[in-house]
Amino acid sequence: RSSPDVFESRMEKRSEVKKQPVGFSNQGEFIRCMEEKARPIFFAEGPGTKTSKGGFTKDKTLDSILNVEMVKEKSAEEIKQIWNQYFSAKDTVYAVIPAEKFDLIWKRAQKCPSFLYALPRKEGYEFFVGQWSGTELHFTSLINIQTQGEAAPSQLVLYHYPELQKEKGVVLMTAEMDSKFLVVHEAQCLANQVQLFYATDRSETYELVETFNHRSSEFKYMSVIAELEQSGLGRELRPGQVSDKS
Repeated sequence: RSSPDVFESRMEKRSEVKKQPVGFSNQGEFIRCMEEKARPIFFAEGPGTKTSKGGFTKDKTLDSILNVEMVKEKSAEEIKQIWNQYFSAKDTVYAVIPAEKFDLIWKRAQKCPSFLYALPRKEGYEFFVGQWSGTELHFTSLINIQTQGEAAPSQLVLYHYPELQKEKGVVLMTAEMDSKFLVVHEAQCLANQVQLFYATDRSETYELVETFNHRSSEFKYMSVIAELEQSGLGRELRPGQVSDKS
């Protein structure tokens, strides 16, 4: 009553506060902005600009995903944690492959660039052909190849990035899939089989890959199923990270 001007000023400020959303705080907003500026930005957000047939990213480079220069300051274990933590929140398949294991996979992929994989279904198995193209591994169902030949579209692509292989001893991997045909745990099952067949120490297992590529008339698809069931990968897998089983 003694200071009407002060009262009106306070009422105006109170009205402004009421208009602000619940939980609004200038201090909270300031802290959030400072935290974002201080947080290392290891990953590039947003999809790639180039897409190939089927919606897959064309020429998907590691630089388009990861700030390579920044992670070069990190140890191999730290890079693994950063990669796994980032992709564990995403609906995809990913892995950090030891350099020695990828060397073996890569050497064998040069000699045997394709293989027949078996994906467990409710009734039996569905077969997929995996074909290496550089460090990308493209999968499409066998029935697609039988009906469309070379025009068969990819349904899953595994991207391998060896940029940090020599310096850090790891190869990073992630994937894109056509969600109309595959879900994550199915794509993961196929990805795990790459390590099962290409990184195995068992000569009998890798011999299946060699037979498929060089002696196709001798290849028996039931041998793939037998190997898959023996390994335990035929069971339904938890969506997410590729297993270390090989």
